[in-house]
Amino acid sequence: MSTMTGRAVAPGGTRLTLRQKLGRWDVRYSPYLYVAPFFILFGLVGLFPLAYTFVVSLNKWDLLRGPGEWIGFDNFAAELADPLLWNSIANTFSIFLLSAVPQLIVALIIAAVLDQNLRAKTFWRMSVILPYVVTPVAVALIFSNLFGEKYGLINNMLQGIGLDPVLWKTETIPGHLAIATMVNWRWTGYNALILLAAMQAVPRDIYESAAIDGAGAMRRFFSITVPSIRPTFIFVIITATIGGLQIFTEPKLFDASSSIPGGVFRQYQTTVLYLWDMAFNRGNFGKAAAIAWILFLIIVLIGVVNFVLSRRIASSESTRPARRALRSSRGQR
Repeated sequence: MSTMTGRAVAPGGTRLTLRQKLGRWDVRYSPYLYVAPFFILFGLVGLFPLAYTFVVSLNKWDLLRGPGEWIGFDNFAAELADPLLWNSIANTFSIFLLSAVPQLIVALIIAAVLDQNLRAKTFWRMSVILPYVVTPVAVALIFSNLFGEKYGLINNMLQGIGLDPVLWKTETIPGHLAIATMVNWRWTGYNALILLAAMQAVPRDIYESAAIDGAGAMRRFFSITVPSIRPTFIFVIITATIGGLQIFTEPKLFDASSSIPGGVFRQYQTTVLYLWDMAFNRGNFGKAAAIAWILFLIIVLIGVVNFVLSRRIASSESTRPARRALRSSRGQR
């Protein structure tokens, strides 16, 4: 409470001391001070570049001459009518689907295996994370040699069993498969450990009760494990989607000798690689910024779709026991 003079007083009518005032201010304002560094850093490295990129996209911005005339949304209109943009988007989604779907399935299987009582569990868990430790540049260079068309190990093995060599760096689908293999090799173990951490949090007595009731290993996995780790699995899907749509290093270094980023025919040129080519090879920062914002909106749209679908799945799972009880009660009648 306070007196008519505006001075702070205690509930009993006595005036607050300086220490009491500082204690109240600490309780009221210190939480904001604790979280302020994150928001300041996020504003500097997140919001400001995003807003500045949008400003650049509205200008005729050259790499050497800098900002030019204000042209509004002409860069967006020009890029949306450019076949190269849609080619890059199609390549991005193709590589993303070829990498994300097998990656998540294999990561779930590996996590389920590591969740068992294995010998040397720490060794196996550390082993699956080793590919993630290797730098993307090294991974791209190694796999680029493995999938070489003339002297690559994969084609040598195919020829050894009587098959024709595959034009990994010339044809579209083989190139997408090779790049997706790089992504899967590097990120599968990382996602497996995230899913394993979620599996470790599931109470073991639930599995014991299900086993006593006669549920087999597969039934326990699909009826207990998968529903219990659904929030973590959705998180992994969203992060894999964001990372997959921003893929750059693997297609850039897959055929480093090519003068055109993404292959001679741009057959595996992703959207970020097309953005890089527009900015630093063609020198058009305005269009590059417009491409960045188009990709950003696509990622946001897919994130919203994932969120809506996950909410619907969660709500349907929560109402399923009630529907079963209602059906059983109607059957008894």
